[in-house]
Amino acid sequence: MASKSNKPLAAACALAVSLAAGCASLPSNSDPHVLRQYNPEAASAPVITPEAGREPDLLLRDFYSATAIPSADYEAARAFLTQQAAAAWDPSGDMLVVDRIGVTTLPGGTAARRKFSVHGTVVGALGTGGAYRPERGTYEATIELEQSGGEWRISSLPAGVVLERTELRNQYQPYNLYFFDAQGRELVTDRRWVYSRRETLPSALISLIMEGPAQRLQPAVSSILPAGASYTGLQDGAYTFSGFGGVSEPDRQRFAAQVVWTLASAGITGPFTLKADGAPLLVDAQTLGTDDFVELSPLVQAAGESTLFSLADGHVSRVESASPTAVAGELGASGDVQSAEITNEGTWAAVFKEEQGASLRAGELGGAARELQRAETFTRPSVEPEANAVWTVADGTRILRSVQSSATGELTTAEIAAELPEGVHGNISVLRLSRSGARVVMVIDGHLYTGIVERRTPGERAVVGVQEYAQELGGTVVAADWQPDGSLIVGTSSSASPVLRVEQDGSSTTVLSVGNISAPVVAVAASPTMLYVTDANAVLQLPAAGADNPLWREVPGLEGVRSVPILST
Repeated sequence: MASKSNKPLAAACALAVSLAAGCASLPSNSDPHVLRQYNPEAASAPVITPEAGREPDLLLRDFYSATAIPSADYEAARAFLTQQAAAAWDPSGDMLVVDRIGVTTLPGGTAARRKFSVHGTVVGALGTGGAYRPERGTYEATIELEQSGGEWRISSLPAGVVLERTELRNQYQPYNLYFFDAQGRELVTDRRWVYSRRETLPSALISLIMEGPAQRLQPAVSSILPAGASYTGLQDGAYTFSGFGGVSEPDRQRFAAQVVWTLASAGITGPFTLKADGAPLLVDAQTLGTDDFVELSPLVQAAGESTLFSLADGHVSRVESASPTAVAGELGASGDVQSAEITNEGTWAAVFKEEQGASLRAGELGGAARELQRAETFTRPSVEPEANAVWTVADGTRILRSVQSSATGELTTAEIAAELPEGVHGNISVLRLSRSGARVVMVIDGHLYTGIVERRTPGERAVVGVQEYAQELGGTVVAADWQPDGSLIVGTSSSASPVLRVEQDGSSTTVLSVGNISAPVVAVAASPTMLYVTDANAVLQLPAAGADNPLWREVPGLEGVRSVPILST
Protein backbone atom coordinates (compact mmCIF):
# COMPACT_ATOMS: atom_id res chain seq x y z
CA MET A 1 0.00 0.00 0.00
CA ALA A 2 1.25 3.48 -0.74
CA SER A 3 2.30 5.78 2.05
CA LYS A 4 -0.17 8.16 3.60
CA SER A 5 -0.68 11.55 2.03
CA ASN A 6 -3.04 14.52 1.95
CA LYS A 7 -6.72 14.68 0.98
CA PRO A 8 -7.65 13.48 -2.49
CA LEU A 9 -9.70 10.45 -1.51
CA ALA A 10 -11.46 12.25 1.32
CA ALA A 11 -12.85 14.74 -1.15
CA ALA A 12 -13.77 12.07 -3.65
CA CYS A 13 -17.03 11.13 -1.97
CA ALA A 14 -18.25 14.29 -0.28
CA LEU A 15 -21.77 14.27 -1.71
CA ALA A 16 -24.00 15.24 1.20
CA VAL A 17 -26.42 18.11 0.70
CA SER A 18 -28.46 19.55 3.54
CA LEU A 19 -32.23 19.67 3.34
CA ALA A 20 -34.37 22.77 3.17
CA ALA A 21 -35.18 24.76 6.27
CA GLY A 22 -37.18 22.84 8.85
CA CYS A 23 -35.58 19.45 8.08
CA ALA A 24 -31.89 20.26 7.94
CA SER A 25 -30.88 16.85 9.26
CA LEU A 26 -32.13 15.05 6.14
CA PRO A 27 -29.86 14.54 3.11
CA SER A 28 -30.52 14.65 -0.60
CA ASN A 29 -28.72 11.83 -2.35
CA SER A 30 -31.74 9.65 -3.02
CA ASP A 31 -32.26 7.44 -6.04
CA PRO A 32 -34.34 9.60 -8.43
CA HIS A 33 -37.48 8.42 -10.18
CA VAL A 34 -40.07 9.71 -12.59
CA LEU A 35 -43.30 11.01 -11.09
CA ARG A 36 -46.57 10.07 -12.76
CA GLN A 37 -49.99 11.56 -12.34
CA TYR A 38 -52.30 9.68 -10.00
CA ASN A 39 -55.85 9.27 -11.27
CA PRO A 40 -58.12 7.47 -8.79
CA GLU A 41 -60.68 6.79 -11.53
CA ALA A 42 -58.15 5.45 -14.06
CA ALA A 43 -58.57 1.80 -13.08
CA SER A 44 -61.67 0.10 -11.76
CA ALA A 45 -61.92 -3.44 -10.46
CA PRO A 46 -62.33 -5.87 -13.38
CA VAL A 47 -65.28 -8.20 -13.34
CA ILE A 48 -64.30 -11.81 -14.01
CA THR A 49 -66.95 -14.44 -13.29
CA PRO A 50 -67.52 -17.97 -14.56
CA GLU A 51 -69.21 -17.92 -17.95
CA ALA A 52 -72.25 -20.14 -18.34
CA GLY A 53 -71.57 -23.24 -20.43
CA ARG A 54 -67.83 -22.61 -20.50
CA GLU A 55 -65.71 -25.56 -21.61
CA PRO A 56 -63.46 -26.88 -18.81
CA ASP A 57 -60.10 -25.93 -20.36
CA LEU A 58 -61.30 -22.39 -21.06
CA LEU A 59 -62.82 -22.07 -17.60
CA LEU A 60 -59.47 -23.13 -16.16
CA ARG A 61 -57.72 -20.35 -18.07
CA ASP A 62 -60.35 -17.88 -16.85
CA PHE A 63 -59.59 -18.98 -13.29
CA TYR A 64 -55.91 -18.12 -13.68
CA SER A 65 -56.89 -14.68 -14.99
CA ALA A 66 -59.14 -14.23 -11.96
CA THR A 67 -56.29 -15.06 -9.56
CA ALA A 68 -54.76 -11.70 -10.52
CA ILE A 69 -57.55 -10.04 -8.50
CA PRO A 70 -56.67 -10.34 -4.78
CA SER A 71 -59.71 -8.40 -3.52
CA ALA A 72 -61.81 -9.96 -0.74
CA ASP A 73 -59.41 -12.89 -0.29
CA TYR A 74 -59.51 -13.78 -4.01
CA GLU A 75 -63.29 -13.85 -4.14
CA ALA A 76 -63.30 -13.69 -7.96
CA ALA A 77 -61.03 -16.74 -8.29
CA ARG A 78 -62.95 -18.77 -5.67
CA ALA A 79 -66.08 -18.44 -7.82
CA PHE A 80 -64.46 -20.87 -10.28
CA LEU A 81 -64.08 -23.54 -7.58
CA THR A 82 -66.54 -26.00 -6.13
CA GLN A 83 -67.84 -25.00 -2.72
CA GLN A 84 -65.56 -27.47 -0.96
CA ALA A 85 -62.48 -26.51 -2.99
CA ALA A 86 -63.17 -22.80 -2.46
CA ALA A 87 -63.18 -23.31 1.30
CA ALA A 88 -59.98 -25.37 1.23
CA TRP A 89 -57.87 -23.37 -1.26
CA ASP A 90 -55.04 -21.39 0.37
CA PRO A 91 -53.83 -18.53 -1.87
CA SER A 92 -51.34 -17.18 0.67
CA GLY A 93 -47.58 -17.21 0.24
CA ASP A 94 -45.47 -16.02 -2.65
CA MET A 95 -47.20 -15.51 -5.98
CA LEU A 96 -45.42 -17.31 -8.82
CA VAL A 97 -45.09 -15.44 -12.10
CA VAL A 98 -44.80 -17.55 -15.26
CA ASP A 99 -44.16 -16.54 -18.85
CA ARG A 100 -47.45 -18.09 -19.92
CA ILE A 101 -49.74 -20.84 -18.75
CA GLY A 102 -50.12 -23.99 -20.79
CA VAL A 103 -53.10 -26.31 -20.29
CA THR A 104 -53.06 -29.95 -21.47
CA THR A 105 -55.83 -32.50 -20.97
CA LEU A 106 -54.77 -35.63 -19.10
CA PRO A 107 -56.18 -39.07 -20.04
CA GLY A 108 -58.86 -40.81 -18.02
CA GLY A 109 -61.51 -38.10 -17.95
CA THR A 110 -65.26 -38.66 -17.98
CA ALA A 111 -68.27 -36.62 -18.97
CA ALA A 112 -68.43 -35.28 -15.40
CA ARG A 113 -64.74 -35.18 -14.43
CA ARG A 114 -61.60 -33.94 -16.17
CA LYS A 115 -57.92 -33.61 -15.25
CA PHE A 116 -55.53 -31.08 -16.73
CA SER A 117 -51.81 -30.53 -16.58
CA VAL A 118 -51.00 -26.88 -16.08
CA HIS A 119 -47.44 -25.83 -16.82
CA GLY A 120 -45.23 -22.83 -17.49
CA THR A 121 -41.74 -21.39 -17.10
CA VAL A 122 -41.32 -19.50 -13.83
CA VAL A 123 -39.76 -16.06 -14.36
CA GLY A 124 -40.28 -14.52 -10.92
CA ALA A 125 -42.24 -14.34 -7.71
CA LEU A 126 -44.09 -11.66 -5.77
CA GLY A 127 -43.27 -11.94 -2.10
CA THR A 128 -44.75 -10.26 0.94
CA GLY A 129 -45.97 -6.75 0.19
CA GLY A 130 -45.52 -7.11 -3.58
CA ALA A 131 -41.71 -7.34 -3.58
CA TYR A 132 -40.60 -8.94 -6.85
CA ARG A 133 -37.65 -11.28 -7.21
CA PRO A 134 -36.45 -12.98 -10.40
CA GLU A 135 -36.74 -16.76 -10.46
CA ARG A 136 -36.01 -19.45 -13.00
CA GLY A 137 -37.71 -22.83 -12.99
CA THR A 138 -40.66 -24.87 -14.17
CA TYR A 139 -44.21 -24.84 -12.83
CA GLU A 140 -46.27 -28.00 -13.12
CA ALA A 141 -49.57 -28.85 -11.44
CA THR A 142 -52.48 -31.22 -11.90
CA ILE A 143 -55.91 -29.59 -11.68
CA GLU A 144 -59.18 -31.50 -11.45
CA LEU A 145 -62.56 -30.21 -12.60
CA GLU A 146 -66.04 -31.65 -12.16
CA GLN A 147 -69.56 -30.84 -13.11
CA SER A 148 -71.35 -28.86 -10.39
CA GLY A 149 -74.94 -27.77 -11.00
CA GLY A 150 -74.45 -28.34 -14.71
CA GLU A 151 -71.32 -26.16 -14.89
CA TRP A 152 -67.65 -27.06 -14.78
CA ARG A 153 -65.86 -26.05 -11.58
CA ILE A 154 -62.37 -26.75 -10.21
CA SER A 155 -62.54 -29.41 -7.52
CA SER A 156 -58.86 -29.95 -6.71
CA LEU A 157 -55.84 -27.65 -7.03
CA PRO A 158 -52.59 -26.91 -5.20
CA ALA A 159 -52.22 -24.02 -2.77
CA GLY A 160 -50.83 -20.70 -3.92
CA VAL A 161 -51.37 -18.25 -6.75
CA VAL A 162 -49.83 -18.51 -10.21
CA LEU A 163 -49.95 -15.52 -12.51
CA GLU A 164 -49.03 -15.02 -16.14
CA ARG A 165 -46.54 -12.21 -16.69
CA THR A 166 -49.07 -10.35 -18.86
CA GLU A 167 -51.64 -10.48 -16.04
CA LEU A 168 -49.07 -9.09 -13.61
CA ARG A 169 -48.57 -6.11 -15.89
CA ASN A 170 -52.31 -5.72 -16.56
CA GLN A 171 -53.50 -5.93 -12.97
CA TYR A 172 -50.55 -4.68 -10.91
CA GLN A 173 -48.51 -1.51 -11.00
CA PRO A 174 -44.98 -0.97 -9.65
CA TYR A 175 -44.56 1.84 -7.12
CA ASN A 176 -41.61 3.09 -5.12
CA LEU A 177 -41.55 3.03 -1.34
CA TYR A 178 -38.74 4.91 0.41
CA PHE A 179 -36.75 3.89 3.47
CA PHE A 180 -33.66 5.45 5.01
CA ASP A 181 -30.28 3.79 4.83
CA ALA A 182 -28.62 2.21 7.86
CA GLN A 183 -27.22 5.58 8.97
CA GLY A 184 -30.51 7.40 8.55
CA ARG A 185 -29.05 9.71 5.91
CA GLU A 186 -30.17 8.56 2.47
CA LEU A 187 -33.51 7.49 1.04
CA VAL A 188 -33.37 4.07 -0.59
CA THR A 189 -35.93 2.85 -3.10
CA ASP A 190 -38.00 -0.26 -2.41
CA ARG A 191 -39.98 -1.14 -5.56
CA ARG A 192 -43.30 -2.91 -4.96
CA TRP A 193 -46.10 -4.22 -7.15
CA VAL A 194 -49.54 -3.08 -6.00
CA TYR A 195 -52.90 -4.20 -7.30
CA SER A 196 -54.17 -1.51 -9.67
CA ARG A 197 -57.52 -0.79 -8.01
CA ARG A 198 -56.37 2.72 -7.24
CA GLU A 199 -59.04 4.22 -5.03
CA THR A 200 -57.21 2.68 -2.08
CA LEU A 201 -53.69 3.33 -3.36
CA PRO A 202 -52.55 6.00 -0.85
CA SER A 203 -53.53 3.88 2.14
CA ALA A 204 -52.06 0.77 0.50
CA LEU A 205 -48.69 2.47 0.06
CA ILE A 206 -48.63 3.86 3.60
CA SER A 207 -49.56 0.45 5.00
CA LEU A 208 -46.62 -1.04 3.12
CA ILE A 209 -44.29 1.58 4.62
CA MET A 210 -45.54 0.65 8.08
CA GLU A 211 -44.84 -3.04 7.37
CA GLY A 212 -41.22 -2.17 6.67
CA PRO A 213 -38.78 -2.77 3.82
CA ALA A 214 -38.66 -5.89 1.69
CA GLN A 215 -36.68 -8.69 3.31
CA ARG A 216 -33.89 -8.49 0.75
CA LEU A 217 -33.41 -4.76 1.34
CA GLN A 218 -33.42 -4.91 5.15
CA PRO A 219 -29.60 -5.14 5.58
CA ALA A 220 -29.20 -1.77 3.83
CA VAL A 221 -31.87 0.28 5.61
CA SER A 222 -32.75 1.36 9.13
CA SER A 223 -35.87 1.03 11.25
CA ILE A 224 -37.31 4.38 12.31
CA LEU A 225 -40.58 3.41 13.96
CA PRO A 226 -41.23 1.46 17.18
CA ALA A 227 -43.05 -1.87 16.97
CA GLY A 228 -46.25 -0.33 18.35
CA ALA A 229 -46.60 2.34 15.65
CA SER A 230 -49.49 1.78 13.25
CA TYR A 231 -51.43 3.44 10.44
CA THR A 232 -55.04 4.04 11.42
CA GLY A 233 -56.37 5.21 8.06
CA LEU A 234 -57.57 8.30 6.24
CA GLN A 235 -59.80 10.34 8.53
CA ASP A 236 -61.27 13.73 7.56
CA GLY A 237 -58.60 14.18 4.90
CA ALA A 238 -55.70 13.33 7.21
CA TYR A 239 -53.49 10.25 7.15
CA THR A 240 -53.51 9.21 10.78
CA PHE A 241 -51.11 7.15 12.88
CA SER A 242 -50.87 5.93 16.44
CA GLY A 243 -48.08 4.75 18.74
CA PHE A 244 -45.72 7.64 17.95
CA GLY A 245 -45.28 8.79 21.54
CA GLY A 246 -41.66 7.67 21.74
CA VAL A 247 -40.61 8.74 18.24
CA SER A 248 -38.06 11.57 18.26
CA GLU A 249 -38.53 14.72 16.18
CA PRO A 250 -35.69 13.81 13.75
CA ASP A 251 -37.25 10.39 13.19
CA ARG A 252 -40.66 12.00 12.70
CA GLN A 253 -39.09 14.18 10.03
CA ARG A 254 -37.57 11.16 8.34
CA PHE A 255 -40.85 9.27 8.46
CA ALA A 256 -42.69 12.28 7.03
CA ALA A 257 -40.18 12.42 4.17
CA GLN A 258 -40.77 8.72 3.50
CA VAL A 259 -44.53 9.17 3.31
CA VAL A 260 -44.50 12.39 1.28
CA TRP A 261 -42.12 11.11 -1.40
CA THR A 262 -43.74 7.67 -1.54
CA LEU A 263 -47.13 9.27 -2.21
CA ALA A 264 -45.74 11.92 -4.54
CA SER A 265 -43.76 9.41 -6.62
CA ALA A 266 -47.03 7.50 -7.11
CA GLY A 267 -48.55 10.63 -8.64
CA ILE A 268 -50.72 11.45 -5.61
CA THR A 269 -51.08 15.21 -5.32
CA GLY A 270 -50.22 16.95 -2.04
CA PRO A 271 -50.00 18.70 0.26
CA PHE A 272 -50.67 15.94 2.77
CA THR A 273 -52.01 16.15 6.31
CA LEU A 274 -50.20 13.72 8.59
CA LYS A 275 -51.36 13.22 12.17
CA ALA A 276 -49.98 11.02 14.92
CA ASP A 277 -51.86 10.31 18.15
CA GLY A 278 -54.34 13.09 17.38
CA ALA A 279 -51.79 15.86 16.70
CA PRO A 280 -49.76 16.95 13.66
CA LEU A 281 -46.92 14.52 13.01
CA LEU A 282 -44.47 17.43 12.92
CA VAL A 283 -44.76 20.37 15.28
CA ASP A 284 -46.10 23.51 13.54
CA ALA A 285 -46.69 21.63 10.28
CA GLN A 286 -50.39 21.27 9.53
CA THR A 287 -49.67 20.02 5.99
CA LEU A 288 -46.57 18.70 4.27
CA GLY A 289 -45.60 18.59 0.62
CA THR A 290 -42.67 17.90 -1.62
CA ASP A 291 -41.39 21.46 -1.16
CA ASP A 292 -40.78 20.64 2.51
CA PHE A 293 -38.39 17.87 1.45
CA VAL A 294 -37.22 19.25 -1.87
CA GLU A 295 -33.63 18.06 -1.48
CA LEU A 296 -34.89 14.47 -1.38
CA SER A 297 -36.76 14.82 -4.67
CA PRO A 298 -37.06 11.49 -6.52
CA LEU A 299 -37.55 13.26 -9.85
CA VAL A 300 -35.05 12.09 -12.44
CA GLN A 301 -34.22 15.72 -13.16
CA ALA A 302 -33.18 16.12 -9.53
CA ALA A 303 -30.24 13.79 -10.09
CA GLY A 304 -28.25 16.90 -10.94
CA GLU A 305 -26.26 17.96 -13.93
CA SER A 306 -23.68 15.47 -15.17
CA THR A 307 -20.56 16.47 -17.03
CA LEU A 308 -19.53 14.17 -19.87
CA PHE A 309 -15.92 13.04 -20.01
CA SER A 310 -14.34 10.63 -22.47
CA LEU A 311 -11.47 8.18 -22.11
CA ALA A 312 -9.51 7.50 -25.29
CA ASP A 313 -5.91 6.41 -25.84
CA GLY A 314 -5.24 6.56 -22.11
CA HIS A 315 -6.28 10.22 -21.77
CA VAL A 316 -9.40 11.69 -20.13
CA SER A 317 -11.05 14.72 -21.75
CA ARG A 318 -13.98 16.91 -20.76
CA VAL A 319 -16.57 17.12 -23.53
CA GLU A 320 -18.24 20.54 -23.65
CA SER A 321 -19.73 22.46 -26.57
CA ALA A 322 -18.97 19.54 -28.89
CA SER A 323 -15.27 19.89 -28.15
CA PRO A 324 -13.14 17.53 -26.03
CA THR A 325 -10.45 19.14 -23.87
CA ALA A 326 -7.89 17.14 -21.92
CA VAL A 327 -8.44 17.54 -18.19
CA ALA A 328 -5.64 19.00 -16.11
CA GLY A 329 -3.26 16.78 -14.21
CA GLU A 330 -2.55 13.08 -14.32
CA LEU A 331 -5.85 11.99 -15.88
CA GLY A 332 -5.34 14.14 -18.95
CA ALA A 333 -1.59 13.84 -19.36
CA SER A 334 -0.40 10.35 -18.41
CA GLY A 335 -1.70 8.37 -21.40
CA ASP A 336 -1.97 5.28 -19.18
CA VAL A 337 -5.54 5.61 -17.83
CA GLN A 338 -7.52 2.39 -18.21
CA SER A 339 -10.74 3.43 -16.44
CA ALA A 340 -11.92 6.28 -14.24
CA GLU A 341 -14.69 7.66 -12.04
CA ILE A 342 -15.10 11.43 -11.66
CA THR A 343 -17.35 13.23 -9.17
CA ASN A 344 -19.23 16.48 -9.64
CA GLU A 345 -16.87 17.99 -7.07
CA GLY A 346 -13.90 17.38 -9.39
CA THR A 347 -12.30 14.50 -7.55
CA TRP A 348 -11.53 11.18 -9.17
CA ALA A 349 -10.45 7.58 -8.81
CA ALA A 350 -8.78 5.84 -11.74
CA VAL A 351 -6.91 2.74 -12.82
CA PHE A 352 -3.53 3.29 -14.50
CA LYS A 353 -1.53 0.81 -16.56
CA GLU A 354 1.86 -0.02 -15.05
CA GLU A 355 4.86 -1.93 -16.39
CA GLN A 356 3.64 -4.82 -14.33
CA GLY A 357 -0.08 -4.82 -13.59
CA ALA A 358 -2.17 -1.80 -12.69
CA SER A 359 -2.35 0.96 -10.09
CA LEU A 360 -5.51 2.34 -8.47
CA ARG A 361 -5.15 6.02 -7.63
CA ALA A 362 -7.35 8.88 -6.41
CA GLY A 363 -6.95 12.61 -6.70
CA GLU A 364 -8.38 15.99 -7.63
CA LEU A 365 -8.58 17.34 -11.16
CA GLY A 366 -5.42 19.36 -11.67
CA GLY A 367 -4.15 18.44 -8.21
CA ALA A 368 -2.16 15.81 -6.38
CA ALA A 369 -2.99 12.10 -6.43
CA ARG A 370 -2.13 9.11 -4.30
CA GLU A 371 -1.92 5.42 -4.93
CA LEU A 372 -4.50 3.25 -3.19
CA GLN A 373 -3.68 -0.26 -4.40
CA ARG A 374 -1.76 -2.33 -6.92
CA ALA A 375 -2.90 -5.52 -8.64
CA GLU A 376 -2.73 -7.30 -11.97
CA THR A 377 -6.13 -5.86 -12.96
CA PHE A 378 -8.82 -3.61 -11.52
CA THR A 379 -12.41 -3.02 -12.57
CA ARG A 380 -13.53 0.55 -13.09
CA PRO A 381 -13.65 2.17 -9.62
CA SER A 382 -16.98 3.14 -8.09
CA VAL A 383 -17.50 5.82 -5.43
CA GLU A 384 -19.47 5.05 -2.26
CA PRO A 385 -21.58 8.12 -1.40
CA GLU A 386 -21.06 9.79 1.97
CA ALA A 387 -18.23 7.48 3.00
CA ASN A 388 -14.99 8.84 1.46
CA ALA A 389 -14.59 5.41 -0.10
CA VAL A 390 -13.82 3.81 -3.45
CA TRP A 391 -14.78 0.28 -4.47
CA THR A 392 -13.13 -1.86 -7.15
CA VAL A 393 -12.44 -5.52 -7.93
CA ALA A 394 -8.81 -6.62 -8.00
CA ASP A 395 -7.78 -9.52 -10.25
CA GLY A 396 -11.40 -10.37 -10.99
CA THR A 397 -12.18 -11.88 -7.59
CA ARG A 398 -11.33 -9.57 -4.67
CA ILE A 399 -13.81 -6.76 -4.00
CA LEU A 400 -11.83 -3.99 -2.30
CA ARG A 401 -13.00 -0.89 -0.45
CA SER A 402 -10.46 1.87 0.13
CA VAL A 403 -11.49 4.54 2.61
CA GLN A 404 -9.71 7.56 4.01
CA SER A 405 -10.52 8.84 7.48
CA SER A 406 -11.81 12.41 7.34
CA ALA A 407 -10.38 12.97 10.84
CA THR A 408 -6.86 11.54 10.49
CA GLY A 409 -6.34 11.13 6.76
CA GLU A 410 -5.37 7.51 7.32
CA LEU A 411 -6.05 5.22 4.38
CA THR A 412 -7.32 1.69 4.89
CA THR A 413 -8.27 -0.95 2.36
CA ALA A 414 -10.41 -3.96 3.22
CA GLU A 415 -11.70 -6.88 1.21
CA ILE A 416 -15.49 -6.97 0.97
CA ALA A 417 -17.24 -10.28 1.56
CA ALA A 418 -19.72 -11.14 -1.17
CA GLU A 419 -22.35 -13.83 -0.52
CA LEU A 420 -22.75 -15.07 -4.08
CA PRO A 421 -25.35 -17.67 -5.11
CA GLU A 422 -24.24 -21.28 -4.95
CA GLY A 423 -22.03 -22.21 -7.88
CA VAL A 424 -21.20 -18.60 -8.83
CA HIS A 425 -17.50 -17.93 -8.45
CA GLY A 426 -16.30 -16.50 -11.76
CA ASN A 427 -14.51 -13.38 -12.87
CA ILE A 428 -16.10 -10.06 -11.83
CA SER A 429 -15.55 -7.69 -14.75
CA VAL A 430 -17.91 -4.88 -13.66
CA LEU A 431 -18.90 -3.56 -10.22
CA ARG A 432 -20.96 -0.38 -9.84
CA LEU A 433 -22.61 1.09 -6.74
CA SER A 434 -26.01 2.75 -6.96
CA ARG A 435 -26.35 6.44 -6.19
CA SER A 436 -27.65 5.71 -2.69
CA GLY A 437 -24.87 3.19 -2.06
CA ALA A 438 -27.41 0.56 -1.00
CA ARG A 439 -27.15 -1.62 -4.09
CA VAL A 440 -24.42 -2.95 -6.34
CA VAL A 441 -24.53 -4.37 -9.87
CA MET A 442 -21.92 -6.86 -11.01
CA VAL A 443 -21.11 -8.64 -14.23
CA ILE A 444 -19.71 -12.11 -13.45
CA ASP A 445 -18.59 -14.27 -16.37
CA GLY A 446 -20.99 -12.39 -18.64
CA HIS A 447 -24.01 -12.73 -16.32
CA LEU A 448 -25.80 -9.82 -14.63
CA TYR A 449 -26.14 -9.79 -10.82
CA THR A 450 -27.34 -7.26 -8.27
CA GLY A 451 -26.74 -7.28 -4.53
CA ILE A 452 -27.49 -5.32 -1.37
CA VAL A 453 -24.74 -3.49 0.53
CA GLU A 454 -24.90 -4.36 4.23
CA ARG A 455 -23.17 -2.18 6.84
CA ARG A 456 -22.13 -4.71 9.46
CA THR A 457 -20.05 -2.26 11.50
CA PRO A 458 -19.25 1.43 10.90
CA GLY A 459 -16.28 0.45 8.72
CA GLU A 460 -17.33 -2.97 7.46
CA ARG A 461 -19.37 -3.71 4.36
CA ALA A 462 -20.66 -6.88 2.74
CA VAL A 463 -22.58 -7.67 -0.43
CA VAL A 464 -25.59 -9.84 0.40
CA GLY A 465 -28.84 -10.92 -1.24
CA VAL A 466 -27.16 -11.39 -4.61
CA GLN A 467 -29.57 -12.35 -7.40
CA GLU A 468 -29.11 -12.92 -11.11
CA TYR A 469 -31.13 -10.60 -13.34
CA ALA A 470 -32.05 -11.06 -17.02
CA GLN A 471 -31.01 -14.70 -17.04
CA GLU A 472 -32.16 -14.96 -20.63
CA LEU A 473 -29.08 -12.95 -21.64
CA GLY A 474 -26.89 -15.91 -20.73
CA GLY A 475 -23.21 -15.01 -20.73
CA THR A 476 -23.48 -12.09 -23.19
CA VAL A 477 -23.38 -9.18 -20.71
CA VAL A 478 -20.33 -6.94 -21.12
CA ALA A 479 -21.20 -3.65 -19.40
CA ALA A 480 -23.74 -2.40 -16.85
CA ASP A 481 -24.44 0.72 -14.82
CA TRP A 482 -27.25 2.36 -12.87
CA GLN A 483 -29.56 4.85 -14.57
CA PRO A 484 -30.75 7.95 -12.69
CA ASP A 485 -34.22 6.43 -12.22
CA GLY A 486 -32.77 3.38 -10.45
CA SER A 487 -32.98 0.95 -13.35
CA LEU A 488 -29.97 -0.54 -15.13
CA ILE A 489 -28.53 0.11 -18.57
CA VAL A 490 -26.81 -3.01 -19.89
CA GLY A 491 -24.50 -3.58 -22.85
CA THR A 492 -24.05 -7.03 -24.41
CA SER A 493 -22.20 -8.87 -27.15
CA SER A 494 -25.49 -9.81 -28.84
CA SER A 495 -26.28 -8.08 -32.14
CA ALA A 496 -30.00 -8.72 -31.52
CA SER A 497 -30.05 -6.96 -28.14
CA PRO A 498 -26.89 -4.87 -27.75
CA VAL A 499 -28.38 -2.42 -25.20
CA LEU A 500 -31.12 -3.12 -22.67
CA ARG A 501 -32.95 -1.54 -19.78
CA VAL A 502 -33.40 -3.82 -16.78
CA GLU A 503 -35.77 -2.72 -14.02
CA GLN A 504 -34.37 -2.25 -10.53
CA ASP A 505 -36.16 -5.33 -9.18
CA GLY A 506 -35.39 -7.46 -12.24
CA SER A 507 -39.07 -7.75 -13.13
CA SER A 508 -38.60 -6.91 -16.81
CA THR A 509 -35.97 -6.43 -19.47
CA THR A 510 -36.49 -4.08 -22.42
CA VAL A 511 -34.32 -4.10 -25.52
CA LEU A 512 -33.50 -0.51 -26.48
CA SER A 513 -33.23 0.69 -30.05
CA VAL A 514 -30.70 -1.30 -32.04
CA GLY A 515 -30.37 1.57 -34.48
CA ASN A 516 -26.87 1.61 -35.90
CA ILE A 517 -25.17 -0.11 -32.94
CA SER A 518 -22.51 -2.70 -33.76
CA ALA A 519 -22.07 -5.21 -30.93
CA PRO A 520 -20.32 -5.69 -28.60
CA VAL A 521 -21.26 -2.76 -26.39
CA VAL A 522 -18.31 -2.46 -24.02
CA ALA A 523 -19.29 0.63 -22.01
CA VAL A 524 -22.55 2.29 -20.95
CA ALA A 525 -23.54 5.45 -19.08
CA ALA A 526 -26.75 7.36 -18.41
CA SER A 527 -27.62 10.93 -17.44
CA PRO A 528 -31.17 12.18 -16.74
CA THR A 529 -31.47 13.20 -20.40
CA MET A 530 -29.06 11.07 -22.43
CA LEU A 531 -27.86 7.47 -22.79
CA TYR A 532 -24.31 6.71 -23.93
CA VAL A 533 -22.74 3.49 -25.21
CA THR A 534 -19.44 2.48 -26.74
CA ASP A 535 -19.93 -0.12 -29.45
CA ALA A 536 -17.42 -1.75 -31.80
CA ASN A 537 -16.85 1.53 -33.66
CA ALA A 538 -17.53 4.66 -31.62
CA VAL A 539 -19.23 6.25 -28.62
CA LEU A 540 -22.92 6.85 -29.37
CA GLN A 541 -25.74 8.72 -27.67
CA LEU A 542 -29.53 8.48 -27.55
CA PRO A 543 -32.02 10.77 -25.80
CA ALA A 544 -33.37 9.10 -22.66
CA ALA A 545 -36.88 9.91 -23.90
CA GLY A 546 -37.64 10.48 -27.55
CA ALA A 547 -38.98 9.11 -30.79
CA ASP A 548 -40.46 5.63 -31.14
CA ASN A 549 -37.61 4.41 -33.35
CA PRO A 550 -34.66 6.59 -32.41
CA LEU A 551 -31.25 6.27 -33.95
CA TRP A 552 -28.08 6.17 -31.90
CA ARG A 553 -25.74 8.91 -33.10
CA GLU A 554 -22.11 9.70 -32.51
CA VAL A 555 -21.43 12.15 -29.70
CA PRO A 556 -20.65 15.64 -31.06
CA GLY A 557 -16.94 16.25 -30.73
CA LEU A 558 -16.14 12.54 -30.52
CA GLU A 559 -17.02 11.54 -34.08
CA GLY A 560 -14.79 8.77 -35.33
CA VAL A 561 -13.25 8.25 -31.89
CA ARG A 562 -13.82 4.98 -30.06
CA SER A 563 -13.80 6.21 -26.48
CA VAL A 564 -15.41 5.34 -23.16
CA PRO A 565 -18.07 7.75 -21.80
CA ILE A 566 -17.67 8.86 -18.16
CA LEU A 567 -20.40 10.86 -16.46
CA SER A 568 -19.54 12.74 -13.28
CA THR A 569 -21.48 11.47 -10.28
